[in-house]
Amino acid sequence: MCIRDSPSSDKWLYGKLDSNQLKDLKIDDLLEREPIKLDKKNILKELKGKRILITGAAGSIGSEIVRQALNYDPKLLVLCDQAETPLHDLRLDLEDSHQSDKIKIFMANIQNSDRLRTMFECYKPEIVFHAAAYKHVPMMEENPSEAILTNVLGTKNLADICMEFGVEKFVMISTDKAVKPTNVMGASKRLAEIYIQSLSNAESVAGSHQTRFVTTRFGNVLGSNGSVIPRFKSQIDKRIPITVTHPNITRYFMTIPEAVDLVMEAGSMGKGGEIFLFDMGKPIKIIDLALNMIKLAGLKPYVDIDIVFTGLRPGEKIFEELLLLEEKTMLTHHPKIKISQNVTFNYLYVNQLIKDLIDINQKGDDYRMVKKMKEILPEFVSNNSCYEELDLLEAN
Repeated sequence: MCIRDSPSSDKWLYGKLDSNQLKDLKIDDLLEREPIKLDKKNILKELKGKRILITGAAGSIGSEIVRQALNYDPKLLVLCDQAETPLHDLRLDLEDSHQSDKIKIFMANIQNSDRLRTMFECYKPEIVFHAAAYKHVPMMEENPSEAILTNVLGTKNLADICMEFGVEKFVMISTDKAVKPTNVMGASKRLAEIYIQSLSNAESVAGSHQTRFVTTRFGNVLGSNGSVIPRFKSQIDKRIPITVTHPNITRYFMTIPEAVDLVMEAGSMGKGGEIFLFDMGKPIKIIDLALNMIKLAGLKPYVDIDIVFTGLRPGEKIFEELLLLEEKTMLTHHPKIKISQNVTFNYLYVNQLIKDLIDINQKGDDYRMVKKMKEILPEFVSNNSCYEELDLLEAN
């Protein structure tokens, strides 16, 4: 995705800016830093000639993993998603660019372990990139059961089957919202991180396995589905006020290609059990992003386009972090990638916690389920949410 740069005002038609006069501007220009560059030899060595599975393949990150993976001469790419229309559109796009000969489409919900097993029996993937997840904070605050079923149970299903079929490497995509979560979505991703890390504790995993489990954690992705850039662009196009939740809200940002580059690089260097953190530069204030986009459209903030503050959404926090207090980092050969040396989790203990959580989930009691999440994750403190009362009960 790109936004557009405008010509100087003396070249505007009839003293006004016409949308046809706007020229493409790379979204990198909004980052306020230099784009991250990689030497891709390690990735080529890892992916060339391999059978690769990508879950959430029709999403913003998943579809970019598909496109980039095709550049590394894989033997086969299996595109798994439950979203029919986006997956269909991706297939057509790959056919139009003559890139579909190594592609297999497999529709599945990762909550369904039987369906996943069928996929593994058919295609026998060697490397798995796990991008399938529910990610929108307010939506998951309203639908916590689905956050658990997809982000936790779905990840567990996939990881367990990877071990069963002897997958070489499993790379999970996580989020900075998993760090000291203030919402159900972030907490669900933190639980998924913990389960994945527990699988690298060979002594506690039932049975031996060869799969190396790697987690990547990064912040917001510019231009992804549902992110602020498409939202702001739509509001500017309609000449309606841009909506920002809070004047001080900041986020870490990177572009979709940057994120996927780093996911693949981290995946290639991962030995198992690591959480890879990406250096995304300084956090950007959302209000500054809005102001820049208005100016880049050739308009004047608060004159042509107003900016209004709507208040934090359920579960939203003002600042995001990438590292827990108990986590220590190690440098890698790439200056933009660090490894979090986290606490070791016992598989049998974590597996039982997840089972208990899923059992509660099946009973349809969201409050009891979120309460259980908070018991497992003491750092999970809700913000601007109906579940704040659970924190008050715990405090009393």
